[in-house]
Amino acid sequence: MYDLSTLLQFLIGGLSVGCIYGLVGIGYSVLYNSSGIINFAQGGFVMLGGMLTYIFYSLVGVPLVLAMLAAIALVSCLGLAIEWVVIRRLRQRNASVHIMILATLACQILIENATLHFVDDKPHSIPYFTPGPPLQFLGVAVGLQILWIIGISLLLVFLLGLLYSRTKFGRAMRACAINPEVARILGIKVERMVAAGFILSAALGALGGILITPTQYTAFHIGIPFAVSGFIAAIIGGLGNPLGAFIGGIGLGVLQAVGVVFIDAGYKNVVAFSVLLLLLFLRPQGLFKSLVE
Repeated sequence: MYDLSTLLQFLIGGLSVGCIYGLVGIGYSVLYNSSGIINFAQGGFVMLGGMLTYIFYSLVGVPLVLAMLAAIALVSCLGLAIEWVVIRRLRQRNASVHIMILATLACQILIENATLHFVDDKPHSIPYFTPGPPLQFLGVAVGLQILWIIGISLLLVFLLGLLYSRTKFGRAMRACAINPEVARILGIKVERMVAAGFILSAALGALGGILITPTQYTAFHIGIPFAVSGFIAAIIGGLGNPLGAFIGGIGLGVLQAVGVVFIDAGYKNVVAFSVLLLLLFLRPQGLFKSLVE
C-alpha cells in the first residue's frame, strides 16, 4: 500500500496532466462553439507546440520565451491554414460535418508523419520555466512547472469565460455554431468566426504542449493520446462548455492517477474510459450545459 504522501504525489501529477487535457478539451469546445466541428488535429497542435519550442530553443538558439511565442504563432497559422485549405473548401462543397471531422483526422496523421520525416522519432524536452527545487508540502514535492501549468490553465479558463459571456465576438462565435445561416443574415461573418475558432483552438493546443513538455517530453506520436483524452474531457464537461471541458480534463487526469495507484499503470485508461461510459449512460449531455444549445 502507498502512504499518504505518495498518494498525494500521484494525485498532483494527475491534476497537472488533467489541466493539459482540459486545455485540449477547451480547444475542442472553442472550435465547436464557432463551427460545430470536432477537430481531431487538436492533438497535433499539442505535439507541435512542444516540438517547435524545442527546435527554436535547443537547435536554433532562440531564448525560451521567444521560442514559445514563435511556436504558438506558427501552430496558430497552421490552424488557420487547415481552415482555409481543408474546411472552407469542404463547406463550399456542402460537405457534411462527418466528412469535415474525418478531414481533421487526416490532418492529424499528416502532422505526425511530417514531424517524423522532417525532425526525428526521438523524445525531446525543454527546460522548466522557473528553475529551482520543487516545493515541499506534507511530504509531497510539487514541481514549479506544475504551478505554471495550473496557474496558466486557470487564467485561460477565466479569460475564455469572459470572452463568451461579455464580448460580442464570443456571442457571435456561439451564434455561428447554433445556426450559421441566421448568423449570416444578422451580419455575422461566419467564415471569419470559424477561422478565429481554428486559430484560438490551435493556440490553446500549442500552449498545452509547451506547458507539459518540461515535465514529460514531446515526440511525433504523442498527438493522438492527447487528442483522445482532450475529447473525452470535452464530452465529460459538456461539449461546447470551456469550463466544463477543463473540469472534465482535471477529473480525467485524477481518475488516471487513481487507476495507477489502486490498480496498475497499464489500466489507467481503462478506469477513465469506464467512468466515461458510465457518465454517457447516466448523463449523455455531459456534466454541464453546452453554450451552443
